[in-house]
Amino acid sequence: MTKKTLLVSIAICFGLTSINAQVKEYPKQAPMSPQMSEYWIPQPAVVTPVKSPQEALNAPSDAIILFDGTNLTEWESRNGNPAGWIVENGVFTVKKGTGDIKTKRNFKDFQLHLEWKVPVDITGESQGRGNSGVFMQGMYEVQILDNFENETYVNGQAGSIYKQTPPLVNAMNPPGEWNTYDIIYTAPTFKEDGTYRTKPTVTVIQNGVLLQNNTTILGTTEYIGFPKVVEHGDGPIVLQDHGDPSEAISFRNIWIREL
Repeated sequence: MTKKTLLVSIAICFGLTSINAQVKEYPKQAPMSPQMSEYWIPQPAVVTPVKSPQEALNAPSDAIILFDGTNLTEWESRNGNPAGWIVENGVFTVKKGTGDIKTKRNFKDFQLHLEWKVPVDITGESQGRGNSGVFMQGMYEVQILDNFENETYVNGQAGSIYKQTPPLVNAMNPPGEWNTYDIIYTAPTFKEDGTYRTKPTVTVIQNGVLLQNNTTILGTTEYIGFPKVVEHGDGPIVLQDHGDPSEAISFRNIWIREL
């Protein structure tokens, strides 16, 4: 075999090896279902909470009023169109099918107050019973759900960091009565590679009862799968149009203090 022939043979063999390396396939990640990130026990203890007043209380003097009972000028749909939810008698109510709404302003660290209730004649069970949510910076959800005598997976009940951390207790008022959320949120910071330098944290108080105590948020809220780390800046407060048949959740007295 001549030197030239030998070099050609080596080149051909190297080329075939490269082709084989390029087409090698590895197993793909197995598909996930929503149930894979849900768990039901232990169920949080039920605590009889403080009953919210019939009339909304005044906000602190340094608060930004996000809903004063008259209009949704501080809000818009996720796509930027006007918010399509229903304003009536000092409250606003989810209008199914119009989509989530978000604040026009973006926020970082904050104290957020909002009040919500489900109708007295609500039906359904588990997640199909007054389902909504409030998202910090549009990324991380504190669950809103009617869990008065209504069990569900614990990392998906009212006051949970959805699909992550269940509440310490169940502090629901009955349907037809107002529930209050007071949320203290610290935004994450990021390294140059996009990973967390400091993770987001949240404290949640429902009806005067502590549900989340400076809880670390693991990442984005995912319905299927597990939290992801996504680098981001300041973001809006988002309220969810979940779309379940018994939704009809109403809100009032929403204000925020930037920290």
